[in-house]
Amino acid sequence: MKVIILAAGLGSRLDSQSHCPKALTMLENGDSLLGWQLKILLKHLHLKDVLIVVGFHYEAILQAFPQLPYYYNKHYAEENTAGSLRRALQGIDDDLLWLNGDVIFHPSVFEAILSENQTCMVVNQAQVGDEEVKYRMDDKKNILEVSKTVRGPQGEAIGINFFRKADLSKLKNGLDQCEKTDYFEKGIEFAIRDGVQVKSVMIPFEHSCEVDFKEDLDRANSLIRIWTDSSIAR
Repeated sequence: MKVIILAAGLGSRLDSQSHCPKALTMLENGDSLLGWQLKILLKHLHLKDVLIVVGFHYEAILQAFPQLPYYYNKHYAEENTAGSLRRALQGIDDDLLWLNGDVIFHPSVFEAILSENQTCMVVNQAQVGDEEVKYRMDDKKNILEVSKTVRGPQGEAIGINFFRKADLSKLKNGLDQCEKTDYFEKGIEFAIRDGVQVKSVMIPFEHSCEVDFKEDLDRANSLIRIWTDSSIAR
């Protein structure tokens, strides 16, 4: 399995830390967002199998994690996550897990993905607003659509996804059809229309947090305190 972490963005909505890539936003426990992700992933994977897509102030990420393989997307200011993922996928021909660099998650989330062993997407059943990426699934729990504009959503797509090697070519084709401003979820929708079954992996709302704003960072810190106090994340 290969892992791609998308961390090329500015993180400008976190005003106090807009001078650094959002993935380096610090948590109260001393980890950065990226550091928390790696701490979980590297319990199951080798560092050589993890690729981080960098862009804005990429030097800061390379200084913080000098041994981490990376892909520099020089078009980060013009492209959204579909473009970053499409570029990072060049040369990869393996089972693939990818995630946004601004999401923290409980260790059990990664374990749930591994147990599925099929193309899947991590979701919850939280109430969602305009900002969240939303989804709909069928009665077999396969994803039908995923975007910020889904009508009648059933919850939030967390931004953690897994594609089996056999489905990867259709994901690549889907990403090739995306516009510069598209999120990678658009590429997933194209792959679904091309016949790929994307299973939903349902997790509790309390097992993840996307950090876009100061209140999200406060919630992330609160969750990690809970996870750590219960010895789950050690």
